[in-house]
Amino acid sequence: MKVQLDYQPFIKNAGLPQRLTNELAELFRLHLSKPHGKNTAVSNVISIQTQEYRVQVLTAGFRDLRKGGFAIESPWNLADKHIRYLVNLWVNEKKHSPGTVETRLTYWRTLAAWMKKHQLVGTMDDYIDRPNGYRRFYGAQEDKSGEVANVEVEEVIARLCERNRWVAMQVELQATFGLRAQESMLLRPLQCLRVTGHLHVTDGTARGRPRVVPIDAEWQYDVLVRAARLANPRTGSMIPDPWSRQQWYYHFYYILNSVGIKRGADGLTIDCLRHAYLRLMSERVRGAATPTKRPDHQTDPEVHQAAIERLMEVAGRGVGAKARACISAFATIDRRSRAVVSAEEAIAALAAASGNKSQAAKSLRISRQALYRLLANCRGQPATSR
Repeated sequence: MKVQLDYQPFIKNAGLPQRLTNELAELFRLHLSKPHGKNTAVSNVISIQTQEYRVQVLTAGFRDLRKGGFAIESPWNLADKHIRYLVNLWVNEKKHSPGTVETRLTYWRTLAAWMKKHQLVGTMDDYIDRPNGYRRFYGAQEDKSGEVANVEVEEVIARLCERNRWVAMQVELQATFGLRAQESMLLRPLQCLRVTGHLHVTDGTARGRPRVVPIDAEWQYDVLVRAARLANPRTGSMIPDPWSRQQWYYHFYYILNSVGIKRGADGLTIDCLRHAYLRLMSERVRGAATPTKRPDHQTDPEVHQAAIERLMEVAGRGVGAKARACISAFATIDRRSRAVVSAEEAIAALAAASGNKSQAAKSLRISRQALYRLLANCRGQPATSR
């Protein structure tokens, strides 16, 4: 059953003109709970959280447009100049990350689709010249488990034991089974163990999707036994009394920080352990190192795809792109090793190919779309594929 967010409080408090408020409310009423794409991973269900993000981003955007001098009175007045202004605001003034900007563009693209203006919102490259390194990558660019290779994980867990044995146990569960932080907190070791030799993970998973994790070695059972002995006797989970789930979440990261394990920082992070587990799982299936570790070694494409599908099953990934974010692809690593193509090189390649854009792009080892963008930058006009 679809559940729709109560969007009225958000748009009424946005300080927008009455007509704009009313017409936005009507669009939300008709479309807010609908998915933008046809991704089978999300089916036809959009979470309340995503709906809330949509409403917040869109209302804030219209508010920013009016503050910027645009007397926009209706969503139907939305034009290319408005999107261009917002992208420049997000990138150059508010300094949002590329992932944040692209997510916001997705929400505006969704709004445009609701109004049947499918070509209105382009990509970030259509509006700005990206600063150096300002790009979101959807595949692993390097081996993120390198920090783990240089750190004795058992020594880290031992240090955690001195501070808090429940936190240490949860980190060990994450390293052993590739669990997310909340999955390790809410895991009930005895109830989740299956006689088939799998761990059935149900609580704290992404989008609430349960999954099974294979148990391949005897020592993994030993970890589960020790976790079961430490589990909360009242709830069966790994959160001790009297902590609530939210309280424990913040305490967990406080303890990690105290021993040098950071969130979103350089060096050893809790995600490094999970990434190392998933990389090892991939290598078992592929029979060779992942692209991030051996970019010079090509594996059978079917075997590589099997590794991705295995990660989707084990890690609870909804789509293949998410699994590729863990182990990457050889094409991704190959692209990263190439030098950046300049606009001058693009013009020279086009001249050498007698104006044939397909041949020029092939000689530069870039896509035609990338070539169009480079040529458009030279002429100072929007890129097109005509």
